Amino acid sequence: MKGKLIVIEAGDASGKATQTKILCDHLKEDGKDVRHISFPDYESNSSALVKMYLSGEFGKAAGNVNAYAASSFFAVDRYASYKLDWERFYKNGGIVICDRYTTSNLVHQAVKIDSSIERAHFRDWLMDYEYEKLGLPRPDCVIFLDMSPDVSDRLLEIRNAQAKDIHEHDRSYLHACHAMYQEVAALYGWHRISCSSGMRPRQIKDIAKDVYDEVVRYLN
Repeated sequence: MKGKLIVIEAGDASGKATQTKILCDHLKEDGKDVRHISFPDYESNSSALVKMYLSGEFGKAAGNVNAYAASSFFAVDRYASYKLDWERFYKNGGIVICDRYTTSNLVHQAVKIDSSIERAHFRDWLMDYEYEKLGLPRPDCVIFLDMSPDVSDRLLEIRNAQAKDIHEHDRSYLHACHAMYQEVAALYGWHRISCSSGMRPRQIKDIAKDVYDEVVRYLN
C-alpha cells in the first residue's frame, strides 16, 4: 500500500526546517506513521557533488553550472536517500514529509534558463528523469511557504554568521527564485501559505497551524 509524500518548499530563511519538524511532530501526536526527510542529505556520501557545487568548486556563481548538470547532482542524492532509507517505509503506507524535493530543482535550476519555452522543456525533462527514469515517487501534496524576499534578506543576514553557499551569496538569484516559486506554484497547483506580513515574518505557530490544516485537509 503506497504511502503519502508531502513536500515543504520555500526559499532560503523561510522556515522550512522548523515547519517540517512541527508538522511531523503534530502528525505523530495524531497517531500517524511519519518520517521526516531533508534534501540535500548532507550526512550521506551521495551529496558529494551537491556540496562541491554549493561550495563553489565548479564555479563561484550558480549560473556557472547549467540547470541539467546541477539537477543531476541533486537527483542522485535523492535516489540514494530513497533506495537506502525510506523506500520501504513509503511503500508500506507511511507518510513522508520532505524538506525540499525534486520540486526545488523546478525552481532553483529552472531560474537559470531565460527562455520560457526552454524552461518548459527543462521541467518536462526533470520530472521524466526523476519520476520515470529514476523511479522516485511523485509528491502527493506540495506546500509552498511564501516569504517576502525583503524579509528573507533580513533573516539571512541574522542567520548567516556562518559561511554562505553560492546560492545564499547571490541575493539577485534568490529574488529570482522567489518569483519562480510563485510561477511554478501556480502552474502545478501547490498550496501557498503566506509567511510574512509587510516587512515582518508571521508568527511560527500561526504558519504551523496553516500548514497543519492544509495537510490534514489533504490526508482526509
